[in-house]
Amino acid sequence: MTSTDAAAHATLRPAQRWTRDHWLSTADRLLDATADHASPGRALVRLPGPVSASGAWSDGLEGYARTFLLAAFRVRGENGGDPAGLLERYAEGLRHGTDPADAERWPRIDERRQAVVEAASVAVALSETRQWLWDRLDDGTRERTVDWLAGIVGTAGYRNNWIWFQNVVEEFLASVGGPWDQADLDRNDELQERLYVGDGWYSDGHGRDGRRQSFDWYAGWAWHFYPVLHARIQGRPLPERHAGRLRAYLDQAQHLVGATGAPLLQGRSATYRLGLLAPFWAGALTGATPLAPGQTRALTAAVAEHFTASGSIDERGLLPVGWHRRYDRIRQLYTGAASPYWASKGFLGLLLPPDHAVWTADPEPPTAWRDTAVVPLRAPGWLVSATPEDGLVRIVNHGSDRLLEHAAEPRADDPFYRRAAYANLVSPQLSQDAIAAPVESHVALLDADGVPSHRDGVDRLALGDHVAASWSRVHWLGLPGSSADGAAATWASMRRGPRLVTASVVRGRFEVRIAWYLADALDGRLGGPAGPGIGDGDGVGTSDDGAAAWPCDVGPWRLQIGGWALAAPDEHDLTVETGDDWVRVVRRDGLSSLVRGLTGLTLPGTRRRDGADPLGAASDTPLLRSSGALAPGEAGAALVVLSGAPSPLDLGAVESVTRLPDADRTRVAVRWRDGQVDVVDGPTGPVP
Repeated sequence: MTSTDAAAHATLRPAQRWTRDHWLSTADRLLDATADHASPGRALVRLPGPVSASGAWSDGLEGYARTFLLAAFRVRGENGGDPAGLLERYAEGLRHGTDPADAERWPRIDERRQAVVEAASVAVALSETRQWLWDRLDDGTRERTVDWLAGIVGTAGYRNNWIWFQNVVEEFLASVGGPWDQADLDRNDELQERLYVGDGWYSDGHGRDGRRQSFDWYAGWAWHFYPVLHARIQGRPLPERHAGRLRAYLDQAQHLVGATGAPLLQGRSATYRLGLLAPFWAGALTGATPLAPGQTRALTAAVAEHFTASGSIDERGLLPVGWHRRYDRIRQLYTGAASPYWASKGFLGLLLPPDHAVWTADPEPPTAWRDTAVVPLRAPGWLVSATPEDGLVRIVNHGSDRLLEHAAEPRADDPFYRRAAYANLVSPQLSQDAIAAPVESHVALLDADGVPSHRDGVDRLALGDHVAASWSRVHWLGLPGSSADGAAATWASMRRGPRLVTASVVRGRFEVRIAWYLADALDGRLGGPAGPGIGDGDGVGTSDDGAAAWPCDVGPWRLQIGGWALAAPDEHDLTVETGDDWVRVVRRDGLSSLVRGLTGLTLPGTRRRDGADPLGAASDTPLLRSSGALAPGEAGAALVVLSGAPSPLDLGAVESVTRLPDADRTRVAVRWRDGQVDVVDGPTGPVP
C-alpha cells in the first residue's frame, strides 16, 4: 500500500464512527447544553461569550432561532420522534417571544436588523416541523407569529445572501395564509442573478466599485442552502437552475476540504464551522451532487470529526466563538455568543432517512482526496493545491477581496480575504498589530521605515492550470507612533503607492511567488489612473486637477514576501531553521513553512506573534526581504512551501527564475528541476 493509499484509507475511518445515530446524539448533546441558558419562558437563549453589535437582546433571539433550526432537523429527520420534548420547549419560546407584551419578547425586524436573519431560521424550523408544532399551536400564538414574521414584507435594501432570508420567510407566510409580496421576491431574484458569477459560485454582494469579488463559504451555506429549503416549503422539487448550480459548486467545493477533514480557513463567519457542510447535505437531499453517496458520507464525517476532535464543542457541550477552541478574535462585529450555532446547518443530513444511500453505502474518498493536484477555480480566482498524503489544501488568491470600504478611508487589509494565500491547517494572523502590519501570506512593498504596504482591490491578470496573477494598488497606513506624515489630524491616515503585481506558479506543494511594481504615475486621483472614482456628494475630489485626499509615497521601496504562519500551543513547539537565503519554521508534529529567495530577496527572517492565531497561542511566520530598493518592473521571487509531516528540507525544487526579454512588460520564466517551465506574463505598461 502506497503512502497515498494508506492516507486515503485512514480518511474513511471517521465515516465508520459518524453513523446517523452518532449525528443524532451529537445534535442532542448540543441542544441539551443550551437548554440551561434559556430564559424562564424559553424565548431567549443567552449563551456565555461575546456580545454582538446588535446587543444582548438580539443575541438571545439568535440563540433561540439557531438552536431551533437544529431541533427541527432532528425531529423532522425522525418523522416527528421527539424523545426530549424539544418541540414543546420551542413552542413555549414562540408563545413568549412573539407576544409584544411579554418581558421576553423578541425584537421586531424594524427594531433590530439582525432579526431578519433569525426570522429565516424560525420560518424554516416551523415549516419542517409543521404537522407536529405549527398545526398544534393555539390560534393566538399562530397569529402573533405571523405578525412578527410579517415585519419583513415590503422591506428592501438587501444586497447579499440576505435576500434568501426574505424569500424563505415570505414563502412560509404564504404557506400559512399570511402576507407576502411578489415584488420582494422578484427584486431578490434579479439581485441573485446579478451576483451569480458562474461555476456554481455567487459573490456575496458587490464591492464598492461594483465588482463581484466576495467569495467564501457563504456561497455554499447560504446561496445553495436556502433554495433547497425554499423549495421544501413550497413542497416542490429544487428548480433545475438551482440544482445545476449546486452540482457545479460541490464539484469545486470538495477541493476546499482536506483529506483529514480540515476545511479551508478563509472568509468571514468561520466560527460557523460545521455549517459549511450544508451544501453537501443539500446536494445529497436533492440529488444535485457530483459526489457518490459514500463520498458525501466520508467528507461530512471527516469534517465533523475534525472539529469535534479539535475542541470546537467545549467541556460544557457548547459551541464557543472560535475555529477549534474559543478564540474571540475570529469573530466579526455581528458575531455574538450564539452565532456559532449556524453550525446547525451542518446537520441538514438528518433529513435523509436511515435507509438513504448516504448512510448505507460504503464510504469512499471524494475525487479531490485521491491525488496531488493543482485545480483552478476560475470564478473566485483561486488556484487550489492539494496534497492528500498530509491532508493539506492551499489556495493562492488572485480574485477575492471583499472590498467594501470607502475609497478614501484609511483601511487595513481584511485578513480573511486579501491575503495572497490561505490553507486549511494554518490561519491568518488576527491580532491588532498583525492586521496593521501584515506579514503572513502577504506580499508588500516596505516604505522608508520598513512598514509593509496594504493591498487594495484585486485586479485579475491570469488564471491558468499552474499560473495565476493579479495586481493591486498598494497603500500604507499612518498609525499612532509612525514617523510618516499622514497629512491628516485623525488617528490614522493613508499614503498611496504604485500598482504591485503578484503572481503564483504552483506545482504540487511548491509555489513560486513573484512580485514587481509598475512604473505608472500617481497623478493625484484616488485609485490612480486606472482606478475607480468616488461618488458625487462625498466631499472628496477626484477630478483631473491633481487634487487628492491622501498623499503619495514616492519610494524607494523594498520588497517583502511572507510565508505561511504556523501556530502551536507553546513557542517551544516551533523551531526556526535558517540559511543564507532561506528560513523555515517547523512545528513539533512536522508541519513546516519554508520561504527561499530565488531572485531579488536575500534577507531571511521570521515574525513571532503571541495570541494572534486561533490555532495556537504562539505563531511564527517566515519572511524574505530585498536588501535594497527595487526598480520598476524588477521582479523578486521566492519559493513558498507549506508541507506536512514528514517534511524533509527541500530547497532545490526550482532550477531557475529568469526575466525574459520584452520591451513592453515584465515576463518571468520559472524552470523546475524536472524540466517543466512556466511563464508569467505581466500586464503591458512602462518597464525599464
